[in-house]
Amino acid sequence: MKRLLILLSACFLGIQIASAQSADILTSLQKDVPGQGRVTIHQDARIAALVGSDAVPAGADGSRVIKKAGYRIQVYAGNNTRAAKNAAHAVGVRVKELFPDLPVYTSFDPPRWLCRAGDFSTIEEADAVMRQLRAVGDFKAVSIVREQINIPLE
Repeated sequence: MKRLLILLSACFLGIQIASAQSADILTSLQKDVPGQGRVTIHQDARIAALVGSDAVPAGADGSRVIKKAGYRIQVYAGNNTRAAKNAAHAVGVRVKELFPDLPVYTSFDPPRWLCRAGDFSTIEEADAVMRQLRAVGDFKAVSIVREQINIPLE
């Protein structure tokens, strides 16, 4: 009987904690509670807007994006040398020249340098752009990869 009571208490406490976390944490922190002190938060309004949101700041211009599962086109994959790094950046610049509206992501994912392009929700959208990239003939190995993509908020 004691075990059942402890189990029910733990479940009830877990539900309370989950509901408290889903509430606006900033207002709950600033609430006056007798005997517990007071918290005052001084911050930019943009930070408060992001708390509890899936949106994250993307660039210096203040644009926001949502990260979600999607597809990108891998245009280059090299090793971990400086030459591979330079090649990945050069491929990224070439993709930007040919497709100025296509976002390009050059990154180091150990042990290799990667250059990927696009933020596609469906594999069909990625396939259409991949065929255009292959038709150019400048890129040796072009393939579609599954990755977290950025969806801009407008």
